[in-house]
Amino acid sequence: MVHQYKLNGYNIVLDVFSGSVHVVDEVAYDIIEMYENSSKDDIIKTISERYPDVTVQDIEDCISDVEELKAAGKLFTEDKYADLAFDFKKKNTVIKALCLHIAHTCNLNCEYCFASQGKYHGERALMSLEVGKRAIDFLIENSGKRVNLEVDFFGGEPLMNFDVVKGIVEYARSIEKQHNKNFRFTLTTNGMLVDDEVIDFANKECHNVVLSLDGRKEIHDNLRKTVNGKGSYDIIVPKFQHFVERRGNKGYYVRGTFTHNNVDFTEDIFHMADLGFTELSMEPVVCSPDDPYALTEEDLPKLYEQYEILAKYMINREKDGKPITFYHYMIDLTGGPCIYKRISGCGSGTEYLAVTPWGDLYPCHQFVGDEKYLMGDIWKGVTNKEMQDEFKLCNVYARQDCKNCWAKLYCSGGCAANAYHATGSITGIYEYGCKLFRKRMECAIMLQIAKSLEK
Repeated sequence: MVHQYKLNGYNIVLDVFSGSVHVVDEVAYDIIEMYENSSKDDIIKTISERYPDVTVQDIEDCISDVEELKAAGKLFTEDKYADLAFDFKKKNTVIKALCLHIAHTCNLNCEYCFASQGKYHGERALMSLEVGKRAIDFLIENSGKRVNLEVDFFGGEPLMNFDVVKGIVEYARSIEKQHNKNFRFTLTTNGMLVDDEVIDFANKECHNVVLSLDGRKEIHDNLRKTVNGKGSYDIIVPKFQHFVERRGNKGYYVRGTFTHNNVDFTEDIFHMADLGFTELSMEPVVCSPDDPYALTEEDLPKLYEQYEILAKYMINREKDGKPITFYHYMIDLTGGPCIYKRISGCGSGTEYLAVTPWGDLYPCHQFVGDEKYLMGDIWKGVTNKEMQDEFKLCNVYARQDCKNCWAKLYCSGGCAANAYHATGSITGIYEYGCKLFRKRMECAIMLQIAKSLEK
């Protein structure tokens, strides 16, 4: 399978199953486009008519180049991974990461919150230190020989239960070496309770922090309000700037959400860059199509344009010696994820689980509260083996809608939770998200090409 597109002056050819990326001239681009469905004589005739200045010998030489690339496994390669995908069920499930729902409560009242303002459609609750310690023990017990383990402190707002966060980390550090483990912690926060104590703790213990900011003040304050209905921008921005400065401008992401209200979301990214933030992520809102801020089909052309604007902006910043990182443009064209990761995706329900404040296990944070997806608890372990097997089989080849998609080995079939909420099945697809993902990948590949050609 080959995907061809033109962007920012580059003629780009992606060989899907080898991962090879080729930047070619107009003639080669058109020859590759015709190669599989046209005879050599038809290609020569068509190209000769289209490009009068190109000789027949030049065309034949280009066809020969295409044939050599095909023989070398860099163009028109066959899919050799399909037969591997369903062997995953036979693998022993080793858990490598937990998302700890430290607080099912929040001090903001964000209108688009998938977690129902942190309550996950249930009662407000805080995780006890006892549950947190048991979650660490559970992770160690089920991690096999894996050394590096990850724990995300999530909510709601985890800083509303900061003492327990600190207690869990202290406990994990006290036992990690005896079990030959290395814990990496991540903290996600809305910033309202950030202070010097939080910053000192995070800089010492957290491999990464995720800071929630939607961009421009009027955009952020429109949907990210305090419980008394006021905007939170003026409170959190100075805290985040101080936080990032103290972290040495590394080991963090400022993460925003864009909606129908700001389809010009690059303006929000530019604003965050102007505030001094260089590690950025901006996610499309996922919500009911009836919500007033839901993204629409009419928004798509504008959003595609925005992703292109962002990529070109990043190229210019790189040239000026002021680079920024955009999470969705982080791809490695030379190595990248192993094929297991490319096929299986994030590992939700198998390698990655979410833990509620009372110790229940769910496939990931977006399934919490849906009793159908309750998988067990941190004392008895995963007892819903049927559900676990369903997630083991939830890979890109289990999704019929992914069969002919050129981006499938980049997205691994997409988010199971988004698919479930869109179609009722974890092996469905969230089509709107797929459209945006494909555009992001085109821009990300182009960005890597531009960087490599600048060297």
